[in-house]
Order: sequence, then structure tokens, then C-alpha cells
Amino acid sequence: MNDNGVRPMKKPLLAAAFAAALIAPAAHATTVAIAGDGSWNEFNVDSFLAQDFGKGWIDTNDGSALDFAFTIGAGQHGLLTVVDAGFAGDTFTITSGGNVLGTTSAVPAGGTNGALVFDFDAALANPAYSHGTFTLGAGTYSISGSLLASVAGVDGAPLDATNGALRLSVSAVPESTDAALMLAGMAALGLLARRRKADSADAA
Repeated sequence: MNDNGVRPMKKPLLAAAFAAALIAPAAHATTVAIAGDGSWNEFNVDSFLAQDFGKGWIDTNDGSALDFAFTIGAGQHGLLTVVDAGFAGDTFTITSGGNVLGTTSAVPAGGTNGALVFDFDAALANPAYSHGTFTLGAGTYSISGSLLASVAGVDGAPLDATNGALRLSVSAVPESTDAALMLAGMAALGLLARRRKADSADAA
């Protein structure tokens, strides 16, 4: 202890902590803003490249976690479609701001001996590829995902790497049937009232 009664930190421990801080990459996330025009936005999973060595969607440029951001305005709703590509057999858990929206469809287990598909429309039309569609109301979203099940590699172990995409289509919320019927009824009553008024004026 020193004169102040404080045990000084040993120099080797301080040096080791400083070296670890220099070596470890700073973890960050990549956010991609997307439009609600129905165009595909690609994502990848690769536990080898991921900064955290996990199964979440990543930006392959630096291995950072990847999410897609957008806002759906008042009076609108969105249809979010997510599809697997590459080898068939992967499924995903989809989240928004860390909250689970759901999972993509269950499909037969796949392997790396199958065909590769990187056309997202073709993958969506193929029942061997997992997909999911989620209806979203007005609000701000940050969508990400992670592998729920992976195709098997040549050694039989999960590959934990794949490719996929999502798209968002935004449109106005349609009027409910009840509201449309009520408006039609009010219009009919208004027309009938005008006719009666015209008939009364003619009779006078």
C-alpha cells in the first residue's frame, strides 16, 4: 500500500488490460434505411465473419450486426417479407428493436449438396426455402434476424452461414367493410331526403 492506504495496480495487469483494449475491435452495428417500395434488401449470416461469432444478420464488410430501419406513417400499414436464399433449409427468427416478431416457415433440413439460389423471387416461390410475411402497423421499426436452424455442412455440423433478403411494401390502410357500408347508407339517406324535398316542392 502507498502512503494514502491505496494498493497500487500492478504494472503487468495494467499493461495487459491496455493491450486487450487495443486488440479487441470496437463492436458496432450497421443500420440500413429501406424504402417501402417492395424492393429486396440483402442480408448475410456468417458466424466466422461476425464480430461476435454469432448467427445474427451481419454486414459482411466488417462483420458488424445488421438491421434495417424504416417508418410506417399514420393511416398506412406494411407487409414485411423475409426469405432465405443460398442453400435451402435455413430458418430465421425475426426481431424489431430486440422484440421477436416471429419466425420464418419450417422447411426440411438442408445441406450443402443442394442447388444454390440467389434470386430472391425464385427462392420465395420455392417451398424448399423458408420465408415469412409480417403485417406491421404505423410506427418506427428496426428489423434484424438470426438463424433459428441452419443447413448442415459437409461434416454434418451446422454451416451457420447463409444469404437472404427482406422487402417492405407500404400502402394505405383500406377502409373497413362496416365503415364503407355506413358511408354508403348515409349517402343513400341523403339522396332520398333530397328527392322527398323536391317532390314536396313540386306538389306545392
